[in-house]
Amino acid sequence: MKTTSLLALTFGGLLTATAALAQTPSGPAGTWQGSLKLPSGDLQTVFTLAGTPAALSGTLSVPQQGLKDMNITRVQLRADSLYLTLTPLEARFIGRFSPDQQQVSGLWQQGGAEMPLTLTHGAAPAKAALRRPQTPQAPFPYQSQDVSFTNAKAKLNLAGTLTLPKGKGRFPAVVLVSGSGPQDRNESILGHQPFLVLADYLTRQGFAVLRYDDRGTAQSGGTFAGATTADFTTDAQAALAYLRTRPDIKPDQVALIGHSEGGLIAWQTAAQPGGPNLVVTLAGPGLAGDAVLLRQQQDIGRAQGMDTASLGEMRRVNGALFAELRRQPASTSTEALTKLLASRVQQLQPQVSAEEALKGVAPLTGPWMRYFLTTDVATYLQKVKVPVLALNGAKDTQVAAAENLQAIEQGLKAAHNRDVTFRILPGLNHLFQTANTGAPQEYVGLEETFAPAALEAVGSWLKTHTSGK
Repeated sequence: MKTTSLLALTFGGLLTATAALAQTPSGPAGTWQGSLKLPSGDLQTVFTLAGTPAALSGTLSVPQQGLKDMNITRVQLRADSLYLTLTPLEARFIGRFSPDQQQVSGLWQQGGAEMPLTLTHGAAPAKAALRRPQTPQAPFPYQSQDVSFTNAKAKLNLAGTLTLPKGKGRFPAVVLVSGSGPQDRNESILGHQPFLVLADYLTRQGFAVLRYDDRGTAQSGGTFAGATTADFTTDAQAALAYLRTRPDIKPDQVALIGHSEGGLIAWQTAAQPGGPNLVVTLAGPGLAGDAVLLRQQQDIGRAQGMDTASLGEMRRVNGALFAELRRQPASTSTEALTKLLASRVQQLQPQVSAEEALKGVAPLTGPWMRYFLTTDVATYLQKVKVPVLALNGAKDTQVAAAENLQAIEQGLKAAHNRDVTFRILPGLNHLFQTANTGAPQEYVGLEETFAPAALEAVGSWLKTHTSGK
């Protein structure tokens, strides 16, 4: 589920160049680097600009997340400021040049939040590599193929990697579906690559595994911005259909493993024709979206040391906003909904200005968040008839284990589904790492990418449900 993390970067701004820069042949061309201070740790950003001041282009790299050379949609120089826009990430940066033109100091804007960011001209300083001992290293005892498949409904192509056990055969298969935010096929986050680790483990266990880049991300086509969970569900359906066309795959033994929002995608996919034969959810939601987010805010806030009064006020305001959002018909325009929620904020918190209120509620009225907050997972659970394994970490602060698993159990009982397994794995966080508090700021500092106990739980359950068939 979404948090103020780095999976959905939001840059925006007003970018201009000083007269001195405009008169310099190379202008601001070159590398600009800086670090964002996030709850999950410092995050290095590297912008590379090219061209003349009148015609600039550029790319963004975020090494810790595996993001490399993403094209910047728009680069502008005006007066003494720089303006960068990255439409695929719904992001922007606004900064002002220093007198010597060697720094740009400004704001990184994301999901209604603003964070200071200073970019320095020149190569990024060398940093010690993050230790990730579980990252698989070649040579591998299996085949790996770059593949692409078509989502005909959305008219886009998705790119991914299919790993196949050695030898001939028709193999049971798995599709991996990532959580929220634009993610690559390895679900890269803060130097970790959970899906690469999981795919490697399962392929060694005899399963073919398909993992793919989200639409509009890395090598996949389409546009991420504006898409909802329902759109991502059609991508997962296309992945399942693609595997079933292959002669090396057993078409009646194709599982879907969804992490976080991917769990909701798994429920939606399994509730429709052509769904998976097996479902595994990793920190998947069972409660309605607004309930998940309200609990997430409380758990993360508490783990980060927020006092009881602040937690209570946050719940009071957000609870009222979510309830108001649910009351509005789907036909309500984004503009009208934003104004309505902003006025509600001012009723609840008179000290907040109209401008601040509008800015604060804007993230709630975007297509993805609006869909998520108003989605009742039970609608899909009661239609899921295939075998299910639902795993959650006991220290997950993003999708609370006990209450979401309880809701999943109730929903599957309504479906009269008797082949279900629920497990809360002790000591594990939202990423299934062995954690201390489970707070998101711990993710980057943990060397473990995916706890062996969680890998074994998934692998053994899949083997039990595919062996001898």
